Amino acid sequence: MPADLAVLGLGHLGLPAAQAASATGVGTVGYTDDQHTATELNAGRPPAGSTLAAAELRRMLAAGFHAGTDPALLTRVRTALICAPTPPAADQRSLDLTGVLEYARVLAPRLRPRTLVVLESAVPPGTTEELLAPALEAGSGLRAGRDFHLAHAPGRLDPGNRHHDYAATPRVIGGLTPACTEAAAAFYGRLTDKVVRAKGVREAETVKVLETNYRHVNIALVNEMAVLCHELGVDLWDVVRCAETKPFGFRSFRPGPGVGGHAAPMDVAPGRLRMVELAQEVNSRMPGYVTQRAATLLNEYGKSVRGARLLLLGVTYRPDLPDQQGAPAREIARRLADLGGRLSFHDPYVTQWRVGGAPVPRADSLYEAAAGADLTLLLQHHSVYDLQGLAAKAQLLLDTRGATPAGAAHRL
Repeated sequence: MPADLAVLGLGHLGLPAAQAASATGVGTVGYTDDQHTATELNAGRPPAGSTLAAAELRRMLAAGFHAGTDPALLTRVRTALICAPTPPAADQRSLDLTGVLEYARVLAPRLRPRTLVVLESAVPPGTTEELLAPALEAGSGLRAGRDFHLAHAPGRLDPGNRHHDYAATPRVIGGLTPACTEAAAAFYGRLTDKVVRAKGVREAETVKVLETNYRHVNIALVNEMAVLCHELGVDLWDVVRCAETKPFGFRSFRPGPGVGGHAAPMDVAPGRLRMVELAQEVNSRMPGYVTQRAATLLNEYGKSVRGARLLLLGVTYRPDLPDQQGAPAREIARRLADLGGRLSFHDPYVTQWRVGGAPVPRADSLYEAAAGADLTLLLQHHSVYDLQGLAAKAQLLLDTRGATPAGAAHRL
């Protein structure tokens, strides 16, 4: 039987959308250009690094979901979500929209009148109207906003957040025309508790620009505060603890060894968003700063990085999740290895890890590894880590997340 919904792209955006739709009884298919991903999903095995649990995938399959690489899957669907990844382009100043265009070219010949197409990928304002619409029109012979509905709904996922899951997170919708907006609102109204209508498609696209850059700018500020407080001999974590008691005008952010995740800073008009450029510069310096702090700490105890046994704890970008996208651990490891450090790692969600093409040994016994390491670096605070116990076992512990009790370790 033909499905009601096709999700093009089964990554960090597409799989949650397919899961939410399947759970509400929407007949859903997933399209991907990766045969291995399709095979694994249909066999009930979530992709490596996915936040989707095997039990959740089994429920999706039981509800009728299936994945495939045959474009015929897209025929006769009523709604199509384009969830292509848009990583930073080679110039690191723009986004790579190749995936969006590829999915548009696959979908266009199978597009029927009155179909709803929604772009969820993070894109610069104007992409839906100026890039996606012409691609769909050229391949289908239909006119966007007249023959089929076209809208943008910026992705708003917070992986691992139990309080704001897919249904509990309001979705912003902006259509090419008012009718497009209403068609998209009707669809997302089946999946989420609240739909917010933007003035238009460009406003919806720009929501993602603001939300993403808000995060990066605020993390950059607190990262700069971390460096300053260390130089002044001030306990940053106590400063944050006190500041977050202010009931207005302040939202707490935490520093760290770098900024990971799928949402890269978006300077959609290079040179115009100067604060975003500066935030990106500040945050990109943090892996180097952590490496410097590690070397300085070893030197204070009469050791050098060269030949030192270094244990890295937590190599994912979020606590208690397997996703490694953009995690700063890999760059820190590369820098330490270049200085001659002997690396090992531990992460309850990662069994194999490579840096610069070379495998990094995984510690079997966490406490034994910490006791034997010259320096242990906490890069991600997974809840299974007994940090007080680790601090007691480790020769030296550098905590980049402020998770250890005051005085138990050296903190960022």
